[in-house]
Amino acid sequence: MSLNVEHHEPRVLPSEKPIRLLDNAGHALHGRETGGFELPPVERLLDLYRRMVIARRFDVQVTALTKQGRLATYPSAYGQEACEIGVVSAITADDWLFPTYRDSIALLTRGLEPGEILQSFRGDWHNGWDQHAHRTAAMATPLATQALHAVGLAHAARLRNDPIVTLTYLGDGATSEGDAHEAFNFAAVWQTPTVFLVQNNQFAISTPIARQTHATTLADKAVGYGMPGYHVDGNDVAAMFAVATAAVDRARSGGGPTLIEGLTYRIESHTNSDDPTRYRAPRDVEHWKRRDPIERLEKYLVSEGALTDDVRAEITEAGETLAARTRDAMSESPELDPLELFDHVYATPRAALAEQRSALEAELAAHAGHAAHAREEVAAR
Repeated sequence: MSLNVEHHEPRVLPSEKPIRLLDNAGHALHGRETGGFELPPVERLLDLYRRMVIARRFDVQVTALTKQGRLATYPSAYGQEACEIGVVSAITADDWLFPTYRDSIALLTRGLEPGEILQSFRGDWHNGWDQHAHRTAAMATPLATQALHAVGLAHAARLRNDPIVTLTYLGDGATSEGDAHEAFNFAAVWQTPTVFLVQNNQFAISTPIARQTHATTLADKAVGYGMPGYHVDGNDVAAMFAVATAAVDRARSGGGPTLIEGLTYRIESHTNSDDPTRYRAPRDVEHWKRRDPIERLEKYLVSEGALTDDVRAEITEAGETLAARTRDAMSESPELDPLELFDHVYATPRAALAEQRSALEAELAAHAGHAAHAREEVAAR
């Protein structure tokens, strides 16, 4: 739901330059802008490019399905592919991811199927996948609550000498929540192996970043908790991957948590129910479209001879295959059981909940009986 507040204020970006490894034209950078990080190998960057292109095709397809009424809602990550994919690609299959509602393409990169990812957006089920099998928690709609879960699991794993890392995504708006403060502070005090990714797409629905904080950057907040903070160009997947890899390695080796701020932009609306023209100017959107993360990396890969026409065609075909699989998944009619609402609520069922379940079960049975009787009457005519 959007607040739809009209305030077309000038966008004032942080004065501190973010860490970058590739400029907007796709040229490799050197010196202070890199923050001491090195450009990943071309083979790794080509893999990240492939993942971003396929993820965008998925995102565009899901947005189209939402407009067709085949999904209730969908928060697009169009334009945020470098943040989403650059960071999630830095963790292993054994590590845990704690995503927000906007991180579908990170889940896709993690290996989840389209039908699993989109079940909650269609209203079929709270969560469409086995969280333990995928080491991926449910997408969190409440702001910053998943950060506490990420820190708690990381602390428990450390007590068991389990060498995993937890990665949690947050939006810029989530950093204004008390849960984020508690998660940051606990992680730093107990030195949990946690990486916090703050995707600063500059709007918490319709509230601009300038109305959320007076800090120069969100990464600056890390200083107060006693952990490293990195302000990174969120549209540079090379930089996002390099910084995230260092943070994951640090966490796994016992160095504690890291906060990474990826400065990016939400090209699409907050969700399909939002009207972003009420609170941001079209010129700002066009400005950020020219900083497209996929086009930036594409220019570099072409200059290095790594992205050939054949490779490009293979990636496009893979994206179209995934889009077709997504359409097929959303065309299936699920068999829903309303009684599943009571499953997985409490480890030990409570009497009041059991009573409610019995009442609903009786009501459903009565409804089914009336429907069967009506069909018999129609058949007898």
